[in-house]
Amino acid sequence: MKLAKWRTAAGSIFLAALLTLPAWGDSQTTHTAMPGTLNYVEGRASIGEQNLNSKDVGVSNLQNGQTLATENGKTEILLTPGVYLRLGNDSSIRMVSNSLTNTQVALDQGQAMVEVDQIYPENDITINQQGAKTRILKKGLYDFDARNESIQVFDGRAKVFAGDQEITLKGGHEVALDASGKLKARDFDKKEVAKNGDLYRWSSLRSEYLSQANVDTAQLYVANGWYGPGWWGPGWYWDPFYAGFTFIPGGGFFYNPFGWGFFSPLTVYRAPYIAGYHGYHHFDGSRPVAIGRGFHNHAVRSFGSGRQAGGFHGGGMRAGGGFGGFHGGGFHGGGMGRGR
Repeated sequence: MKLAKWRTAAGSIFLAALLTLPAWGDSQTTHTAMPGTLNYVEGRASIGEQNLNSKDVGVSNLQNGQTLATENGKTEILLTPGVYLRLGNDSSIRMVSNSLTNTQVALDQGQAMVEVDQIYPENDITINQQGAKTRILKKGLYDFDARNESIQVFDGRAKVFAGDQEITLKGGHEVALDASGKLKARDFDKKEVAKNGDLYRWSSLRSEYLSQANVDTAQLYVANGWYGPGWWGPGWYWDPFYAGFTFIPGGGFFYNPFGWGFFSPLTVYRAPYIAGYHGYHHFDGSRPVAIGRGFHNHAVRSFGSGRQAGGFHGGGMRAGGGFGGFHGGGFHGGGMGRGR
């Protein structure tokens, strides 16, 4: 009991200290990951009066009160570690709060899709849309559409608030934000969206690239069969070859909602065969271990991952980028990401 109380107190102190740390980046580059960091752009897009291009990836950040808008283009930004927001054509979002423990984005126009591969109890991720607020509660895939006035949950769980109403949405359900004002969950055809949804298919392709970047980057942080120099724990890591941040888990691996694999450094090191959901999968060191057609329910499946490899273990601390944090039930905070 005394040990549990000590860990709770230590965790609270460490969390408070961690949240006061600035964003971490490499001293020789400006690539720094934080909620709102631009991670990909194609076509025409802008933050305020600033037109965006590939040179802004990993450099430009959507600050509180700023608007990210697309015309004939799409963008991807980072939210908390393991969470991506992708903005479709002719759409705009506004950053309400870029705090790690209170991350709020408002969808003002068009469509946005949020992929959640990792989320902790300390995270509070909210998407505001047309008088409604949606708090994301679990890993999964979420779509927000201002044109069709709807919110869809492919997998995961979210709570939607509108006026004095609230409703919990689970996987395979959507809610219409129509003029009636009544919130009611209903089924929708996930396969139809996966087949014909432009933003869905683009998000899946981006996810595949990020999975490949994960393998490319994870292997850099192994030395002598263990975690090597530059490893700060699970979080965002910059890959210069793919020119963007990818997420690396602290241990094990997981398949994201699109069926693509993300691996810890030691899992990549132990290739070519790793144990998975359907037994052992071949891994050639260059292409991610994918399920093939993926998990059909869009769930995030993890194997031996979680709050591992880096951070506070009751006896010492590692602070830095990549979200190594408190591993006794606390927060993976600190540096926003690891730049190279």
